[in-house]
Amino acid sequence: MAKHLSVTADAAIRAVIDSRTSGITPQIPGLVYCAVDKTGNIILKHASGATGLDRKSPMTLDTVFWLASCTKLITSIACMQLVEQGEILLDDSTQLESLAPELKSVQVLEHDGDGFRLDPKKRSLTLRMLLNNTSGFGYAFEDFKLRDWSQPIGMDDFSGNPNDVLGRPLVNQPGTKFQYGVGVDWVGVLIERATGTSLENYFQNFIFQPLGIESITFFPNEEARASLAYMHSRAPDGTLKVRDHLYRYPLLPSNTDESRYCMGGGGCFGKPAEYCRIIATMLNDGLSPNTGVQILKPETVKEMFTDQIPTMPRYCNDSWPVAKPELANATPLIPCDDDLTEGWGLSFSLSHTKSATGREAGSGSWEGIANLYWFADRENGIGAIVASQILPYGDLQLLDCSDTVEKIIYDEVVA
Repeated sequence: MAKHLSVTADAAIRAVIDSRTSGITPQIPGLVYCAVDKTGNIILKHASGATGLDRKSPMTLDTVFWLASCTKLITSIACMQLVEQGEILLDDSTQLESLAPELKSVQVLEHDGDGFRLDPKKRSLTLRMLLNNTSGFGYAFEDFKLRDWSQPIGMDDFSGNPNDVLGRPLVNQPGTKFQYGVGVDWVGVLIERATGTSLENYFQNFIFQPLGIESITFFPNEEARASLAYMHSRAPDGTLKVRDHLYRYPLLPSNTDESRYCMGGGGCFGKPAEYCRIIATMLNDGLSPNTGVQILKPETVKEMFTDQIPTMPRYCNDSWPVAKPELANATPLIPCDDDLTEGWGLSFSLSHTKSATGREAGSGSWEGIANLYWFADRENGIGAIVASQILPYGDLQLLDCSDTVEKIIYDEVVA
């Protein structure tokens, strides 16, 4: 049965959001919030504020956002479609290395006194490791070792250049530790090599068209670029300003050719309301409630939402500094209970306990570095995405607004 908000709850949510995006110095320049249920019914969709601070163009549901690491869910869906077909295997390192010989020879970065050395890896990589972030890959914006090793030239995780994204060593021995990194970017490469087509073409033909999605792409056209939300940065004192886009490469008019590099870990742009079609399909066991097309088998979706790292729980209160604080805030963003943990599915986080807003244990979620957040609560049949374009990651103003909205939704349609 479709879930609906009362007129009172709907108005309360819109007031909460609008209060954050209005005024001379808004807390948030603009955002889009969309919530959906497993029937495909849109519980809420609201655009608020402006596309950019001090810009006249209002934020609308047609505003295009860089989806950043929300792309990872789409790449993992594509990957698991091929796993279902037997085209690629989750745990066959020989097959993986035949598709990507680079992963056979990749080495592990280690400190060596005042410098660094590269050691052989002790076991081969698998596709499952790439999806569950135990492959040993990292991000330079988070990992001090990787950042320092790459200097004085540096390493840009978001250059859109495959040499930057893929041409890096491991930072851990495979299978020994959970660490967020470029594993899903490599999954995108494996999909392209296994199918002989670009990730853009694969997504369009086997995910977006079957789900009725028209706006999501790696390479926005001129019309989409004209509707793009501005990128912002928040200073330590809380003030905001417009900044250059972090992921410029695919936005350059000369780089819209579909044969260009598709960054499977964070390269898509699109409208958040259409992303809800992906969330609804995951809530509905891989069957699109909008188009009636089955893009994944129910047992595949169940596997994706199964904790892949039960022996490596992610302690939410562990301190994780970041190597590039202009891009991400150190975590935990807000202190929590020392025993609070999360798991990891096939490309996204899994909760171990019920949240304060109402999400059930086992809910999947992830985010994009520019402060976009999605979740899928399969137990209650509810999911949502909130989208902004603010750096650094972990913006407390945006998160507080999102939590407030989510609590109202759960109190209304679940309680």
